[in-house]
Amino acid sequence: MSTQAFVFDAYGTLFDVHSAAARHSAAIGERWQVLSDIWRTKQLEYTWVRSLAGQRATFWQVTQEALDFAIAASGGLDAALRDKLLAAYRELDAYPEVPGVLGSLRAQGAKVAILSNGDPAMLADAVRSAGVGDLFDAVLSVEPAGMFKPAPRVYELATSCFDLPPRNISFQSSNRWDIAGAKAYGFSTVWINRGGRPDEYPDLAADTVLEDLRGLIA
Repeated sequence: MSTQAFVFDAYGTLFDVHSAAARHSAAIGERWQVLSDIWRTKQLEYTWVRSLAGQRATFWQVTQEALDFAIAASGGLDAALRDKLLAAYRELDAYPEVPGVLGSLRAQGAKVAILSNGDPAMLADAVRSAGVGDLFDAVLSVEPAGMFKPAPRVYELATSCFDLPPRNISFQSSNRWDIAGAKAYGFSTVWINRGGRPDEYPDLAADTVLEDLRGLIA
């Protein structure tokens, strides 16, 4: 088959980035979703700024900085709740279809991997808490590249890992900007558009658009 490996973004694609705030929504109050949205938006923004400025940072660092901004922007929280939110981010909920889809792809003989902005320790915590660690041939962090997605050298980590040309790798992400970067690199791309968001980057269109990961094995 032309697709020999399926490579997945982690945060937002396999793991629900809003599940940390949802887990503590009662303590946060009705503004929990606003706080979570700001947290995610700033987390991504900080990765792009660091990469473009040539300044190294860990994903855990920008995750903490983004949460601090989100807390300030949404009215404040006590320090104990901040610590609980960060702890919850290390053990995000996996989307319900994740184990079955990954297992089916492995059963078909495909290689399966994560390629994520996350630090190695963060990713280890995530796959362990979700119980899916044995379903991956590789869990790849951007750390060796020294910058974050969508830099081409990050996507190269997957081609080097599997010794495959980009065209033989299917890359799945819920982040449209990530799909644009992967398409520019040469991957076959699948945008997991869970929220039914409008498309963008028309010159870097996804090869396939799915509502969730189940479409990969349908």
